[in-house]
Amino acid sequence: MIAILLGAPGSGKGTQAKFLSAKYGLTHLATGDIFRSEIAGKTPLGIKAQSYVKAGKLVPDDLVTEMVAARLNSKEGRYLLDGFPRNLVQAQALSSILAQEKMSVNLVVLLKISQELALERIVSRRVCSQCGEVYNVQTKPALNGKCGICGGAVVLREDDFEVTARKRLMVFEDITRPMIAYYQSEFIFKEVDAGLKPDEVSAALAIFVDSIFAKS
Repeated sequence: MIAILLGAPGSGKGTQAKFLSAKYGLTHLATGDIFRSEIAGKTPLGIKAQSYVKAGKLVPDDLVTEMVAARLNSKEGRYLLDGFPRNLVQAQALSSILAQEKMSVNLVVLLKISQELALERIVSRRVCSQCGEVYNVQTKPALNGKCGICGGAVVLREDDFEVTARKRLMVFEDITRPMIAYYQSEFIFKEVDAGLKPDEVSAALAIFVDSIFAKS
């Protein structure tokens, strides 16, 4: 099984990815984690990717796709892709690679959220500078600005400043629109209201995924 979880910044994608992975025994493949692992391990793909990162350039679509595809094993085959694909080119390339391995995407979920609510969530978010634990000044504040897990400083990331966040949301909308249309027309696709409470979103996701399992 290969599931893809899509969602704009602020949609709660990280929270729901953890939920789905745990509930259904899926290997969670997050693009950022793969990049860091490949670069730290100095693999051939990681070395290529690092050359682009150091130059301040976007890693090419074909290299990103290759890095993710290298983690997919048709024999183990239960994966949740998070942060990939990011655009139509990557989505189509992934489909081609999977077809060669006699694999395919089983379902695609989009966490749908308004830009206004996403922006509100993003600018309220704080992250531990040491362990990465996520906080929120409204719903999960950090006591005295310190992480309750490791004691690290809880900060507002540069990506989460309002001006930057607005740009991120606009870019997401622009580059994902054609990809979403592709998945809607070719694959099992579901939109889930990410404006609900996290446990309500999880419940909606579970109903959808369970329905897919029941048909298989």
